[in-house]
Amino acid sequence: MSEQPPDPRTDADVDLRVDADRGELTTRPATILLAIAAGGVLGALARAGLQHAAPHPPTGFPWATFTINTSGCLLIGVLMAVLGHLGGGHPLARPFLGVGVLGGFTTFSAYAVDIQQALVAGAPGTALAYLAATLLGALAAVGLGDAVTAALLRRRVAR
Repeated sequence: MSEQPPDPRTDADVDLRVDADRGELTTRPATILLAIAAGGVLGALARAGLQHAAPHPPTGFPWATFTINTSGCLLIGVLMAVLGHLGGGHPLARPFLGVGVLGGFTTFSAYAVDIQQALVAGAPGTALAYLAATLLGALAAVGLGDAVTAALLRRRVAR
């Protein structure tokens, strides 16, 4: 069974194995990279602000990071459904919103550090609960965002 490349209209990342992405980066690399960078700044600032607004002790459940990661996954599901519905949308939509904004907003590194800090602080139960809740919550959120948005878009078109 051969592995098929991701659909360039709905893949959240820039993938050089996809002709459309390779073409964009070859013909307008600065534009794509600037879109990703600008989106990443906005997403990272939003994440940092939310994490600062809701700090947690090392032994406490990191609700801010959990909420950021699950809501970001929900939004990436919504974005992919919308872009799929629009036939890919604007060429900079996926790099700016998907890779940049939502990539900068969600954060695996903070997730991993939160787990490590909970373990070091002697709270393995919190670490394990957070690890599992984030993994399951993020997967459910992206699926829910995609499914609900796609259904709403199909309903809207049917009218």
